[in-house]
Amino acid sequence: MGHSYLVTGGSGFIGSHLVDALLARGDQVVALDNLSTGRLANLSAAMDHPNFRFVHGSVLDELMVDELVNTCDTVVHLAAAVGVKLIVEQPLRSVTTNIRGSEIVIGSAHRFRRKVLVASTSEIYGKNGAGPLSETSDRILGATSEARWAYSTAKAVDEILASAYHRERGLPTVIVRLFNTVGPRQSPAYGMVIPRLIRQALAGAPLTVFGDGHQSRCFCHVADVVRALILLLDHPDAVGEVYNVGSTEEISIVDLARRIIARTGSPSVIDYIPYSEAYGIGFEDMERRLPDTSKLQALTGWISTFSLDDTLAETIAEAALESVAATVAF
Repeated sequence: MGHSYLVTGGSGFIGSHLVDALLARGDQVVALDNLSTGRLANLSAAMDHPNFRFVHGSVLDELMVDELVNTCDTVVHLAAAVGVKLIVEQPLRSVTTNIRGSEIVIGSAHRFRRKVLVASTSEIYGKNGAGPLSETSDRILGATSEARWAYSTAKAVDEILASAYHRERGLPTVIVRLFNTVGPRQSPAYGMVIPRLIRQALAGAPLTVFGDGHQSRCFCHVADVVRALILLLDHPDAVGEVYNVGSTEEISIVDLARRIIARTGSPSVIDYIPYSEAYGIGFEDMERRLPDTSKLQALTGWISTFSLDDTLAETIAEAALESVAATVAF
């Protein structure tokens, strides 16, 4: 009999891939999701598995969370408001979900003495463009009135809460800071740059690049991210620690757009959109977001195995199939 997991946000992009990986190795999995950003289609392979159960509900439902945590061995808390677009447009919902939801899940894990892995974000580092960023790098934030920094602060509260429960109450916690993650099942709906640019290229539409496009990011394949999560869940020495998870292959957004145009053979051009037009007056972005993953590698031996070209090829192929299917259905 395998281990049993509760995965909050289990029908989401990363959550559904984690569910599949845990089931594949013989574990039992319950996925909790309110389907606000996740999709049941992401769990199509899991739905018929005898070791899987899907629960439609919210991490804000304390009684439901208690009931589910009590039946599992380990909690993986992935449920969160995701994507810059959603965070900017719905800051109250984002802050409530991220702080109150984590408070409920972590509190329940403490009541039932369950290990909990809490997914945080590279947004923690704010405007710190130095690189590579280690887990002890400074946080540099803008005004509290800007939704992006409110999101960063909310996720920091999640981390502080998990760490406090570990230090003061002995709760076994693991915190992971996820950098840009990409791959199959990622929706373009919430401002995720690679799915958006690929679909624009396949449609022959202009590829919208915000700002001057010189800001750089690193994109890690979701399979590599899931492998890191499982390695940390399995390693006893990960408890009480924080780990960066992400690729170190850096690319500017304008070069990313050019590469997508080349790989798709698209006639598209690049359209530069001011941040104020894309996200509103006062929006701030960071020039660079490069992770130092040496701590993760030292503990588990993990390195990312998918190159950006590998990831783009897979994501383009999936988007092309979706486009064909949509055309046939229409």
